[in-house]
Amino acid sequence: MTKLLGVIGDPIAHSMSPLIHNGWLRDMGFNATYEAMHVPEGAFESALQTLSKRDILGVNVTLPHKHAALAASSEASVEAATIGAANTLSYLGQQKWRADNTDAPGFLAALGAADPDTDRVVIMGAGGSARALVFALAQSGFPITVLNRTISKAEALCSELGNDKTVYGAMSQYKDHIESATIVINTTSMGYDGNIIDLPVGADRLFFDISYGKTAAPQIAHAAARGWRTRDGLTMLVAQAACSFEIWFGEKPDQAAAQRRCEIALRAVS
Repeated sequence: MTKLLGVIGDPIAHSMSPLIHNGWLRDMGFNATYEAMHVPEGAFESALQTLSKRDILGVNVTLPHKHAALAASSEASVEAATIGAANTLSYLGQQKWRADNTDAPGFLAALGAADPDTDRVVIMGAGGSARALVFALAQSGFPITVLNRTISKAEALCSELGNDKTVYGAMSQYKDHIESATIVINTTSMGYDGNIIDLPVGADRLFFDISYGKTAAPQIAHAAARGWRTRDGLTMLVAQAACSFEIWFGEKPDQAAAQRRCEIALRAVS
């Protein structure tokens, strides 16, 4: 019997998760298929009820359902419960689900070599994605500054998930904070609106935009032109997907192969 996997979100047609997971399923010989599932906000729990009647193994969850995914679960990992959001659900049977959050380990894997003793991180934005990043970085001991237009939201995020080296500030003062940073991470939705953050000279520091493809391209190009080393969210997407895959199947997939498939697909539509 072919098992069902998928990713739930709204919008979801743009998702590269089916390409990533179906490639791994094919390469590793698992009898399962992975589908994009469009579920509007407010309909998440009813969608899970429908899926529980099929041969469902698990689902990934993206915007706007990560908080609803945690709330709908019967059990949750410490990471998901602490972050307050889940991006991976595993079906336990009898309409019960387990929640995990693979955004945090996926981000750290994508970040690569970094040292909490010498690197200082500025995170722009304080939304759902930023929560997983602050959690991961704080647990690893990094000094973090969270900047947001609504300062109270940045303050709450730092209070809930930060460490004793986590501070917050106003987005309008981002250039002042970036001057002393070695790593800058953009989690805002500016790219979706065609806007970019005007960066100071990078001097070979790292600029990481968690978006990818056309959404991230203008910001990444600007950062590179200003002398920053750049990284987009594709590596993070693949890394968090690999963590989900291992939860479901107990085996590590080939991340490099998935990365290549995604890059080819992105070039084809650019």
